[in-house]
Parts: sequence; C-alpha cells; structure tokens
Amino acid sequence: MSVYSMTGYATAQRAPVSAEASQSPVLGIEIRSVNSRFLDLTFKLADDLRATEPALREMLGKELRRGKVEVRAWIEGRNDNGPKAPTANELQKLNAIQDSVRAWLPQAATLSVFEVINLSSRQQSQSADIQENFQALATETIGALKSAREREGKRLADMLLAHVEQLFALAERAKPLVPKLVEQQRTRFLERWQEALGAVQESDMARERALTEATAYAIRIDVAEELTRLHSHLQEIRQLLAKGGELGKRLDFLIQELHREANTLGSKSSSLELTRISVDMKVLIEQMREQVQNIE
Repeated sequence: MSVYSMTGYATAQRAPVSAEASQSPVLGIEIRSVNSRFLDLTFKLADDLRATEPALREMLGKELRRGKVEVRAWIEGRNDNGPKAPTANELQKLNAIQDSVRAWLPQAATLSVFEVINLSSRQQSQSADIQENFQALATETIGALKSAREREGKRLADMLLAHVEQLFALAERAKPLVPKLVEQQRTRFLERWQEALGAVQESDMARERALTEATAYAIRIDVAEELTRLHSHLQEIRQLLAKGGELGKRLDFLIQELHREANTLGSKSSSLELTRISVDMKVLIEQMREQVQNIE
C-alpha cells in the first residue's frame, strides 16, 4: 500500500465534444489540499453547481482521510455568436411565473429583455447533461489529486527512510561508548569518594557505601536502555513506511518518542562525543517531524 501526502493539486476542464454541443458551457474544477489533523472540506462552486456539493463531499470522503481540501468549480460559457434566444416554451414558463408573482405583488416590475435572457440561460445550464458531465469530471480530478498526493507521499517516505538510516548509524556510534563511559564514571566516583575521606581511616562500611553510590550513579548515566528504545522506534517507523496506508498519526507519535529518547540521551551524556551524537539525532528527528506533518 502506498504512502500518501496531504499536499496535492489537480485541475481539469471538460469541453463539449459533439457538434450539437458547440454552444454548451465548459465545466472546470480545481482541487487543492494541504495538511490538517482531520478531513476539512471547503467548496467554492458556481451557483449552477451548488447542488453537486453533497455528492462531491461523499466522493472526497471515500478517497481521502485527512487534509484541508478546497474545491473550486465553475462554468464558462462558450458562445461566439452572442446570447442564445430563449425558446417559446421557456418564454411561456417565464411569463406564467411573472403573472403569478404580479397577481400577489401588483407593484412588481415587468421582466426586462436582459433578465429574460439571463434567466432562460440559467435554466438551460441546469440540464441533466451538465450535472452528469460534472460528476465525471469531478471523479477524474479527484483521481488526479490522489495520484499527486501519492507521488508526494513517496518522496516524503524516501526522505524519512534516509533519516531513519542516519539515526541507526548514530545509535551504532553511541553503543560502544556506553560501557566505557559507565566504567569511567564509576572509577572517577570512587576516587573522589576516597579523596573526600582524606586522612580518615576507611572502614568496610564506608567502602560498601561508596560502591553502592558509585553503582547507582553509573545506572543513572547508563543510556543503553534509551538506545534500545530508540532502535525499536526506528524499526517500527521503517515497517510502517513499508506497509503504507493511513499512518500519519502513528508516525507523529513515534517521532515524539524518538525526541524524548534523544533528549534523555543528551541529558545523561557525560562525554562530548555522546553529546554531539544526541544533538545530531535531535536535528534529524526535527526534520522528520516536519515531514510527518504532511503524511495522511
């Protein structure tokens, strides 16, 4: 299964293909999407296309899971010979409507020629043929948007995997340092303890206490557990990216856990080299956090 980004763009237009439809309007649709915690749909549709919003909302809900999505649709008239004259049937309907309105509102003004042409053109544009064409066009555009999000998702997944490998390499650099640093700190602690005793004769009890304190301190600065958890989180991220699907929220949680382990590694660090490794890890993890924000 693919990894999908929440960022994408697609647009399409559909012109009439038959000779009889040469005066028909041209339909256009544009869909943009950016990252969001949930699926947030916004529609900016031409008046004649507002009735399609429920169907569009359902179509997008089936194909997308997260993202702030804006849909804009319009109708462009294509008539090089000027406005089309209304038919006798259309004029009869408008006249009947006008008579009905004026029966209740005698002061209402008579329809002008411009208003008659505009109203009849609007009635023509609301045909079933336009609705059907627009549904097909919307399906095509949503498919193109999903393909764009898939391409961007693959790019993000490749970048994340590259960062995961770099973090694995940093963790491997840190592993050999841990036993050596623990033993160094334990020895240093015992030396300072003995210096503190000074001329006082060291008893077995005092020595036992010193060993206990030194061991407790060594445990506090031991980062082997943090490196183990770091390795586990990185392995899970690798598996999630290979599996694909809806994984943005899970990845976001794992990035937080990685950041926690890298911070602990830095706070426990007792050597310059381990501190540098911790800083390098946090830089990579922050870059991963930014990339994960765009994954569905």
